[in-house]
Amino acid sequence: MVKLKTILLVEDSPNDVELTLEALDEHGLVNRVITVNDGVEAMDFLLCREKFKTRPQINPAVILLDIKMPRMNGMEVLEAIRNNDKLKTIPVVILTSSREEPDLKKCYELGANAYVVKPVDFQQFIAAVRQVGVFWALINELPPQK
Repeated sequence: MVKLKTILLVEDSPNDVELTLEALDEHGLVNRVITVNDGVEAMDFLLCREKFKTRPQINPAVILLDIKMPRMNGMEVLEAIRNNDKLKTIPVVILTSSREEPDLKKCYELGANAYVVKPVDFQQFIAAVRQVGVFWALINELPPQK
């Protein structure tokens, strides 16, 4: 039996969280999705700190990361992930409403695996998230964890 990989969704907008979860569910992805509301919580999850200190120390299959969040923004999270030997191989997909070229450029410079602009149209948003989820959570092979 194949153990399904966890998806970490880092998003501060409750509406975008709901839409993302609906999009993944519509495609039948039954992967466990952990949702956190900002970058600080994301790092707590990834480093097994605070309320996540008892979780199994297994990295998620992919991180779906918003850029504009309170306390610690997505670029700061991405930089922290890429600078941590235990986390740096986790695929990070930026899932944002920002079409700003400097944001796009900076995210790739920091090591993002993909940059997906959230479509305004509901059906297009569902399709985009579904494709991201299927590829990164089901198809992509991760390196072994130490």
